[in-house]
Amino acid sequence: MNEQGALWTVDQVLALAPDDASRRAGSKLGSAGPWSGAGSAGGAVWGLCKGSGRTPYRTVVDTTGPAYRCSCPSRKFPCKHALGLLLLWAGGGAPAAGVPDWAEEWLAARRERTPAAGAAAEAGPADPEAARRRAERRAARVTAGAQELEQRLADLLRGGLAAAEQSGYGLWEETAARMVDAQAPGLAGRVRELGAIPGSGPGWPVRLLEECALTHLLDRAWLSANRLPAPLAATVRTRVGLTAPPEGPVLRDRWLVLAQYDSADGKLTTRRIWLHGESGGRTALLLSFGAGGRAPQHAFPVGAVLDAALRPYEGGGGLRAELVEQFGVAAPAGAPPAGGTVGAALTAYGRALRDDPWLDAWPVTLTEVAPARAEYGWQLADAGGAGGDEREAVPLTRAAQARPGLWRLVALSGGGPLTVFGECGHQGFTPLAAWSPEAPGETVPLV
Repeated sequence: MNEQGALWTVDQVLALAPDDASRRAGSKLGSAGPWSGAGSAGGAVWGLCKGSGRTPYRTVVDTTGPAYRCSCPSRKFPCKHALGLLLLWAGGGAPAAGVPDWAEEWLAARRERTPAAGAAAEAGPADPEAARRRAERRAARVTAGAQELEQRLADLLRGGLAAAEQSGYGLWEETAARMVDAQAPGLAGRVRELGAIPGSGPGWPVRLLEECALTHLLDRAWLSANRLPAPLAATVRTRVGLTAPPEGPVLRDRWLVLAQYDSADGKLTTRRIWLHGESGGRTALLLSFGAGGRAPQHAFPVGAVLDAALRPYEGGGGLRAELVEQFGVAAPAGAPPAGGTVGAALTAYGRALRDDPWLDAWPVTLTEVAPARAEYGWQLADAGGAGGDEREAVPLTRAAQARPGLWRLVALSGGGPLTVFGECGHQGFTPLAAWSPEAPGETVPLV
């Protein structure tokens, strides 16, 4: 323990790495050998790391963000030196000390910038009338894009689904590009998914027809948005890519970081962070984005507990939220959310579909489940049934079965029951974190 609170675990530090290469390189710098002048105080960790040149790299981390500063030329955030420094700190190698001038200068500048950024966000648009006109012009472009996409779907079904396999991915990518031009990124994403289905293996015509139907439903919903109930209209706007600023009530709680993972779409990296409020029992999703090879803004150690205020967005089941303010530093660990059976999870997903028919998955926590190998692949099955035939089970998604996290889950279970958090959807269940009965306060990331 030092002045800035409890130390993070090694897993929590490594979960911040932008990629596997950074994770491996940072691990090599997690010992005292390359470091000098390392210390910590008041939510900050700093140190000098020996590099290839004569001058060591100056590295400082604000753990309340977290945010990173290093004099190395790397464009990754955090860089390997920041990861190594945090690993050194996690192992007790950065004792409490006075902050050196070079680190204090950056920390002070960061503290000054953060309130300014929040004040700018509260100010809102300088010209509401100009903002209204821009919104109307964009809505008109989205409407034109939706009408064009409807024609594309009609042509596909008129010519037969077999034509989708023959035409290849190029025509879909061209259609997706036109949706981007129409400023409808949500529609563009769905079009790209349609283009990938013909090459996804046996049964693709059924999956293509299902996704075409959902895309058609979204098109028609947008074109009739003025006749929809307000909550559903907000969901439709979100699904086509028109995200409004968060306007819900501010929710302050102690939020457990359940999972964090990145996905790439071209040059844009999207980071998803799942949080669960200890007092309110609410699950929230933080989204942040990084373009041009830069890491997204937010990064939190999985398993940590944040005292923070969030503001939810409209639509999408009320899951997505914006981080308004974080109070103090993250606590090292928290207990898993209260969960339920596989059947309860499927019911929760079904209820969510009533409000958002385009929902791919819903966050759920399963308790007393165990991974098991079935004829069609891996699944999670209730462990409390009286017999194997009476237990409910949910298959793991194809993506989940291809990840190393599956074997971490199997090893953690050892054939016994455990608690698993993940996303439950029409393609199956994607496990993101797990807790064993022997260590219920230790969150094991699976992505």
